[in-house]
Amino acid sequence: MQPLRCVLRVQRALHWGPWASVSRLLLSTCGAHSRLHGTACPGAERQEDGVRKDFSSRLAAGPAFQHFLRNASASEEKPSFPEAEDPPPYLTADELRGRQRKVYLETYGCQMNVNDTEIAWSILQKSGYLRTSDLQEADVILLVTCSIREKAEQTIWNRLRQLKALKTKRLRSRGPLRIGILGCMAERLKEEILNREKMVDLLAGPDAYRDLPRLLAVTESGQQAANVLLSLDETYADVMPVQASPGATSAFVSIMRGCDNMCSYCIVPFTRGRERSRPVASILEEVRQLSEQVLQLIGERDNICKQIHLPAQSGSSRVLEAMRRGYSREAYVELVHHIRESIPGVSLSSDFIAGFCGETEEDHLQTVSLLREVRYNIGFLFAYSMRQKTRAYHRLKDDVPEEVKLRRLEELITVFREEATKVNRSSVGRTELVLVEGLSKRSASDLCGRNDGNLKVIFPDVEMEDVASPGLRVRAQPGDYVLVKITSASSQTLKGHGLCRTTLKDSAAQR
Repeated sequence: MQPLRCVLRVQRALHWGPWASVSRLLLSTCGAHSRLHGTACPGAERQEDGVRKDFSSRLAAGPAFQHFLRNASASEEKPSFPEAEDPPPYLTADELRGRQRKVYLETYGCQMNVNDTEIAWSILQKSGYLRTSDLQEADVILLVTCSIREKAEQTIWNRLRQLKALKTKRLRSRGPLRIGILGCMAERLKEEILNREKMVDLLAGPDAYRDLPRLLAVTESGQQAANVLLSLDETYADVMPVQASPGATSAFVSIMRGCDNMCSYCIVPFTRGRERSRPVASILEEVRQLSEQVLQLIGERDNICKQIHLPAQSGSSRVLEAMRRGYSREAYVELVHHIRESIPGVSLSSDFIAGFCGETEEDHLQTVSLLREVRYNIGFLFAYSMRQKTRAYHRLKDDVPEEVKLRRLEELITVFREEATKVNRSSVGRTELVLVEGLSKRSASDLCGRNDGNLKVIFPDVEMEDVASPGLRVRAQPGDYVLVKITSASSQTLKGHGLCRTTLKDSAAQR
């Protein structure tokens, strides 16, 4: 039974990480080894024929191949998020931890590589590694690479030659520096990288980032480590990407990996594997978290307007369904409450349609009640007009009479103005920071600008104090910031008088 035990030991050792796909190869290989002189698994001292006969009989009566696969007896449908795995038997849990070693990441190539960098860093961060932007203090340098063109790969070869000197110098001064190649180039060239550049410690293909803690742990013993297996189902659905740059002005949400198109010029199917989509739930969760970050930034940063356009179109869930808006009234109101909790004093604007196909009087009254409940600062309201080629044109009937549409629109406008006036009057007596846009369209003696909530503010075009130059009086120009004391308000406009010209930085201290 020794050969079978050998297989089981190897299989358990490879149970951790993305190695389960090689189980069939291991079984056949270990069986082949048992037929070679002097290469039987440890403890097998019988003669070759006896070993083969004993092994064959026991294997025939023993477990089938399916018994060596995890979850073989479970449902064939795979869970959206994989369960946590035990560490491999040859590494302790402590060895898999980063122990606050510092990682330096460099990204080359397309947006997918940017996303891969964020995934890799998320995995390493959870394992106890720290991120550094200083190459000199890094314990680990990882290059996320591209293979789309020869020039892209040559860039990496040149970078490795530059890092070679740094690694040699590091050996003399402190602990060894580990260098890894991640992504498409690791997948395409594999052994060539390890053999050509002995300084490279690890390779990880696009589907092997979960294995990074193990690979790095292996390199601590001075060995090279590699995992370039492609997967048919890896999407990192349970890994929330961590933005590489805290100051980034954009973020990418990956919805699929790999490609099946097999364009005659393209290497991507061979470096990123077969096409597979992320579960919708994981995409929505990532978008939700990004939205939360946006709300947080709007609330924290003085240089971002505290205004969000949140088109409702109707206050009736039935009409919203007919419009195919994808949300109910209840979900919309819940979102409004969440935004206002996240951004105190936020200004909300919205769009509304009066008299959509099939809208009843009850539906209309629900829209009226939504206007009163939310109390928007800015509104855009219109009577419905059928457009050719739309789904409504082909599937629905424009059955609300024109006079009814106009009457309902007037009622919506009246309610909006009543509520907006109440909201805007709360600004009377306050000092608002206004970005000057130019002269008022209604009066050449007044200036017009926008406050933090994107509301129009009118104030006299007169000389005022300049905070940056005490004692100097100036007239505000388009692009200037002015502190304005609000004296009156309507549903669409605030009015006041200018106190001084200021800057965004100084305004918080003056209000």
